[in-house]
Amino acid sequence: MSRSTRRIAGVAVAGACAAALAAPALAAPTAGSSTGSAPGKTQFDIQLLSFNDFHGNLEAPGGSSGRITIDHFYTDVDDIDGDGNRTEQINFVNAGGVEYLATELAQARKGHPYSLTVAAGDIVGASPLLSAAFHDEPTVESMNKLGLDVTSVGNHEFDEGYKELQRLAHGGCIDDGAGQNNQNSCPDGVFGGADFDMLAANVVETSSGKTILPAYTVKKFNGAKIGFIGMTLEGTPSIVTASGVAGLSFKDEAETANALVPVLKAQGVNAIVVLLHEGAAPTKSGQSYDWACQTGGSISGALVDVNANLDPAIDMVVSGHTHQPYVCALPDPAGKPRLVTSASSFGRLYTDTTLTYDRRTSDIVRPTTATSANHIVERTVAKDPAQTALIARYKTLVSTIANKVIGQVAGSVVSRTPNAAGESPLGDLIADAQLADPSVVTGGQTPVVSFMNAGGIRADLVENAAGNVTYEAAFTVQPFNNYLVSLTLTGQQVIDVLNQQFINSSGAPARPYVLATSAGLTYTHNRVSVSDVKINGVAVNPTATYRVVTNNFLADGGDGFPAFRGGTDRYFGGLDIDAFSNYLEKHSPYTAPPLDRVTYTP
Repeated sequence: MSRSTRRIAGVAVAGACAAALAAPALAAPTAGSSTGSAPGKTQFDIQLLSFNDFHGNLEAPGGSSGRITIDHFYTDVDDIDGDGNRTEQINFVNAGGVEYLATELAQARKGHPYSLTVAAGDIVGASPLLSAAFHDEPTVESMNKLGLDVTSVGNHEFDEGYKELQRLAHGGCIDDGAGQNNQNSCPDGVFGGADFDMLAANVVETSSGKTILPAYTVKKFNGAKIGFIGMTLEGTPSIVTASGVAGLSFKDEAETANALVPVLKAQGVNAIVVLLHEGAAPTKSGQSYDWACQTGGSISGALVDVNANLDPAIDMVVSGHTHQPYVCALPDPAGKPRLVTSASSFGRLYTDTTLTYDRRTSDIVRPTTATSANHIVERTVAKDPAQTALIARYKTLVSTIANKVIGQVAGSVVSRTPNAAGESPLGDLIADAQLADPSVVTGGQTPVVSFMNAGGIRADLVENAAGNVTYEAAFTVQPFNNYLVSLTLTGQQVIDVLNQQFINSSGAPARPYVLATSAGLTYTHNRVSVSDVKINGVAVNPTATYRVVTNNFLADGGDGFPAFRGGTDRYFGGLDIDAFSNYLEKHSPYTAPPLDRVTYTP
């Protein structure tokens, strides 16, 4: 059997970074019509600039989070040299950073008198410390300066509850003790909120039946009206902590949008764009940022199903959530192609779409000759001065928290990359830290097992140039400020949790999905089910009870682990980031143990 090796090459890219992916030229403009930007023309162009899943990445993200693949291929596919290897070649370019994004968008707007900038959710949440330390107020201020006009909410906008989301939209300060728990709202004494519209059409306060934010907005210029409907994915409660969505109902995306179509039409709005925090992925993984529908590619996922049920009156869908890049034309229920786009994540790409508006119908021309392209946010352009000043200001304010040294690690990096069994060095470290945290001990009950979800580990743990691990580095690994929860499970529930790594009962995420576990818990799996489950060398008894600790996200059944919900005697401890940083301080310099907790047997 041949094996694949991977070589990753960073390349300098000039000119190729703005390669366009055009929607098919499906029909020419109506005969006798005129196009252009001048007032009085029958048809004119509207530019729509869009991005998604920014996640508070004000500074240029590092590592793989700051790269965009521009070329992907295999060499020696036929094994001509006889070495048994098929080499995977990936060429990438470094991208992202709001200083560059702002410049790129400003340049893209030149020559386009009718231009709007929109986003599809997760603008904040799971943010780097520079934004998270101030409750993501810096990101909202940055988006104001960027010229964002409207965004939908995403699931991460609910990380701190919908009241906090409303505060970000409308302004105001939190009395958080001026820096306690490593957060400080309104360091200058005031926060004005978003200058852009934040939309949540399918999120309803259960008690009142009203949406928590506006369902739609209408933008007007040059006699045109364009309606924007903003939504998060219906499945948000399954991937957000229960406290973050308490008191809320999340409605079906297509049903919500379709119900708003006649509302908009009654206002003379026929041109409608949906901003949806739900997405898809290219059917062939690992491809370049402009591959999906340019050369016969396609996408699959929840977005495809939502699109198939959206009213044909909806002209375009700007999507997100999956952090994937694509620009595709998908058929609507009437069989007409409808543009759907996504611009990866972290501000590394933006999508530039030209739509043709017809004054006679007050609508976007469909089928259309419009083009849409994903463009890389290159770090070769000049930095936007306003964004640079904002970052510098908050870096000064956060420096005391960020630069605190909490320890050292052997080898300078603790990796989150799993082995074949699904176990990673960083996952082991975090699980051990949770188990050791004294804040989860109550009534003399000390947990014996800890569980950590892989999706909550957002980066490798890396020392700085001086050989130290700082609080900022630890926070980059665990940016959610989740609480630790100890609870009691039966042995059978422990086994059920482990089996749910391979049997998806809730629809998210895709399996297998191996949890990080603390030292002392060992088991074997075949990617279907588990066996030989032991705690400290003793077989788990299905009828016995065991005290366990995890974060509040998993404790509420997040990521498709409903067995946790059956736990009893729940007790909330401290923050996960505090347990992590305290453990590192006590075990520095830290050396990762062997990966021997999980065994994979095909």
